[in-house]
Amino acid sequence: MTADDLSAPLGQRPAKRRRRLPISAPQAIVCALALFFAVFAVWAIVGDDPFGGEPMVAVPIQSGIAAAAKKSETPEAKPVPGAPSTAHDDGPTVPPPSAPSQATAAPTKTVTIIDGKTGARQEVAIPDAANGASPPDGGAAGQKFVEMTAHGAIPKIATDGTRPAEAFARPVKPLAGKPDAPRIAIIVSGLGVSSKASSDAVVKLPAPVTLAFMPYAAGVDRLVAHAREAGHEVLLQVPMEPFDYPDNDPGPKTLLTSLTPEQNLDRLYWLMSRFQGYVGIAGDMGARFTASEQSFGPILRETGKRGLIFVDDGANPRSVAGRVAGATNLPFAKADMVLDSVPTPEEIDRALGRLELAAREHGTAVGVASALPVSLDHIAQWARTAESHGFLLVPITAVALKGKQI
Repeated sequence: MTADDLSAPLGQRPAKRRRRLPISAPQAIVCALALFFAVFAVWAIVGDDPFGGEPMVAVPIQSGIAAAAKKSETPEAKPVPGAPSTAHDDGPTVPPPSAPSQATAAPTKTVTIIDGKTGARQEVAIPDAANGASPPDGGAAGQKFVEMTAHGAIPKIATDGTRPAEAFARPVKPLAGKPDAPRIAIIVSGLGVSSKASSDAVVKLPAPVTLAFMPYAAGVDRLVAHAREAGHEVLLQVPMEPFDYPDNDPGPKTLLTSLTPEQNLDRLYWLMSRFQGYVGIAGDMGARFTASEQSFGPILRETGKRGLIFVDDGANPRSVAGRVAGATNLPFAKADMVLDSVPTPEEIDRALGRLELAAREHGTAVGVASALPVSLDHIAQWARTAESHGFLLVPITAVALKGKQI
């Protein structure tokens, strides 16, 4: 019996006192957080994980794998006395990128999954969709026209000297009985932004009409593949600085006079990597840029170096494209007129008539148009009767490559 029991009224027990925790709830939370961070710090110091738990992808180089497989399957050649040694201590010799791979297995990518807590690694092999995709010409031979860069695959001249402009050019069949018939090339530009406009151009226009694609749209590579399957030659439209830039902005990665040649070439590589299978480059806007030989010259020389043609839309009379192309033997074509500068049926038909006159006078003529429905309809209508009027509708390479020693 306690003192409280003696002093309490008869029949009643004193209320029990509640026991209190030595620390409050906020203090407990602070202690828990401090303990968590202390454990984390100790793990970071003593844990054996150089990657800090970050995911890592290890991609085997297929050419190296092929070379290693070939080395293991064939007996090692004996060294010739007195001949210099070609052996290396750091592994099998990797053939140059243009050498064909001897591996028969489908290209794969090894993904290494690292457990951020234990550091344990698990390697999983998955198909490499990028490396396993069909080359631009639909076969293994297309690989010889591709060079890998930090931005992706861009065109290059093959080791046998064949250029993409030649490899992807469409054949031209002369008119029966008129081998010297005037040639007319028509380019429809601005495709790739609208899937519907791109599909309409492929469906409505005959194969000799050249299609120029902008590089920005998602899935532009599929649109280009559709156009090439239908027999069209394809151009890459490269955005270039106009006089009123940036109020009039052609788009991301625009080539600018304010950038160094190295910076513009890096942007060009990014643009070139958006899709493959094109025969050349056409400018988009670019009145200021094409007038600057210091800025535009390196772009034109790189275009020729990669085996492509360049097409000038003819909108800028101060463009240096023709002069630089002539000095560097770059395959070049210049548009004689815009067919839909006034996008009405009557004006488009008149422009096509002027294009015929230019072709009769010079032997060849080039017209450019946008992918407006009225433009597509009237170009398609004109193309159906071109041969009967004595004109041969040709892809752009038939004009740009004619007489050029590339």
